[in-house]
Amino acid sequence: MKLHRILIAAALAVFVAGCADNKPVLHIFTWDDYLKPELIPRFEAENNCRVVIDTFDSNEAMLAKIKAGATGYDILVPSSYMVKILDKEGMIQPLDHSKIPNLSHIDDEYLRETAFDKEMRVSVPYMFAATAFAYIDGKVENVEPTWKVFDRADLKGRMTLLNDMRETIGAALKFLGYSLNTTNEAELEKARDVVIGWKKNIAKFESDQYDAGIASGEFLLVHGYTGDLFQAQEENENVSIVIPEEGTSIACDDLVIPKDAPNPDLAHAFINFVCDPAVAAENVGFIYYLAPNKDAYPLLDQEIREDPAIFIDRAVLGKSEMIDDLGEEGNAKYIKIWDEIKAAAAE
Repeated sequence: MKLHRILIAAALAVFVAGCADNKPVLHIFTWDDYLKPELIPRFEAENNCRVVIDTFDSNEAMLAKIKAGATGYDILVPSSYMVKILDKEGMIQPLDHSKIPNLSHIDDEYLRETAFDKEMRVSVPYMFAATAFAYIDGKVENVEPTWKVFDRADLKGRMTLLNDMRETIGAALKFLGYSLNTTNEAELEKARDVVIGWKKNIAKFESDQYDAGIASGEFLLVHGYTGDLFQAQEENENVSIVIPEEGTSIACDDLVIPKDAPNPDLAHAFINFVCDPAVAAENVGFIYYLAPNKDAYPLLDQEIREDPAIFIDRAVLGKSEMIDDLGEEGNAKYIKIWDEIKAAAAE
């Protein structure tokens, strides 16, 4: 009898496992820590599915993997400029708005003023953020909201700039009053000279550990992405975040469905799920980027609603731009300028 019960239990376990294996699987290819973990089992329960997440660390790495033949993804989360590339190359599919009723919550002003895909034909905005700088209050005095802060010789060796040619050259272009998407060679050369001047004062170009560096006090002022800087602020309450008055780069990561997605209906369901205002607000509270979801805004904590690094001043936002794909010729100009910056001696 005991053996009989054991055999029945074993058979039941196999049956249950088999049922679990038969559930559809939503494969998401996204950035690290870009979805509140508690939301995953909720979506799985509501849709009787499993969610598997793979991560990338740059848009270019994501594109390279897809081009190399990686298949099976249902959702990608590229930045807006990369959406344009994916769309141009026929790698993503048009969205069926009838399956995403929560699109009605997306911020109309964001779509009108900022978004590349204003009709949400192939993409839905997920999270929006700016590049900024942060400093340790009490250790750095007389900080003005300007990119000129990197001229400060009194902070020599205690500052970092992003190790990213578009972001750092873009900061210099904004400081000079130019578009961060310019391909004008004279403007780029002026920006090069500005960054070379800043290079004399920084510890290094750094894109990976600047948030930990300012949280620990190793660095006193860093250039970085607001989401990372908010994480540093969580660890060190003296970290203050500033959006420069000349404007900055702003970015939105979008949700898209690959052309060959195995489960497009489930992908549409996921997009609809994260566009629910309550879900979007929860996600913002975890990521500290802003979901362009007008009906989520009232649900956010007051601290988030009143933070000018999240809800950027309209005048500054008007001077800010999204980084755009400049094509092969335009990108080559930036690579040349960046190489010259890297080769310049740091005095």
